[in-house]
Amino acid sequence: MTVIFLLVTAFYIVSGIQTGATFAAFFQEALPNMWRVIEKFFPPNWAVIGGIWGPLGETIQMAIIATTIAMILCIPLSLLAARNVTQNKVAYGATRGFLNIMRTVPDLVLAIVFVQIFGIGALPGILALTILSLGILAKLISETVESIDMNPLEAMRASGANTLQMIAYGLVPQVLPQFASFTLFVFEINIRASVILGYVGAGGIGLILQQQMKFYNYDNAMVVIIVIFAIVVLIEWISKKLREAIL
Repeated sequence: MTVIFLLVTAFYIVSGIQTGATFAAFFQEALPNMWRVIEKFFPPNWAVIGGIWGPLGETIQMAIIATTIAMILCIPLSLLAARNVTQNKVAYGATRGFLNIMRTVPDLVLAIVFVQIFGIGALPGILALTILSLGILAKLISETVESIDMNPLEAMRASGANTLQMIAYGLVPQVLPQFASFTLFVFEINIRASVILGYVGAGGIGLILQQQMKFYNYDNAMVVIIVIFAIVVLIEWISKKLREAIL
């Protein structure tokens, strides 16, 4: 353990020196600059709050649409990506590989590409969030399916039930609570991600934040940041309560 600790420490020191990310640089350069920037954000200009609600609503709508589409599409994909349900190795491997590719491409890159294709607006953001959500949700649900008790399904098979009946009455009741919980979790991720995607032109309140920062309207940007923070905290609290009720 001592050797590992020394190796990690040495790696950190070398990496910090080579990248300039040292404690000395932080306290001597970054910290003073940080306070100078923070001073520009205060006091917030609350007069602009009336123009925020529309883009904020668009951000929430983007997250809802993307989460809903991903929730529907992930059902067949998660079943195909579960080893205990999909006996066909080719279908299982192809689905797993497809989901891995979807999770590999960053959502920010997807948003930039879709903005170039479809232009500035909510559509590029929805497409990017859908791909992000589908990759995460299908992986989580497929792993949940792989951990279920197969005895009820085997009993149903022995009694003459078909595949759809086995899924509906043997698999779904075991997976449904986790499915709802994971969907709410992905929705939280989409709310935060949609703000960042909007910053590159994919619609929503992130686009407003990008515009205010671009024109150095830091007092206006601070209002946007406060509203985003409040909405994210509120949605996370509601989502937590819903997950507690479901589980």
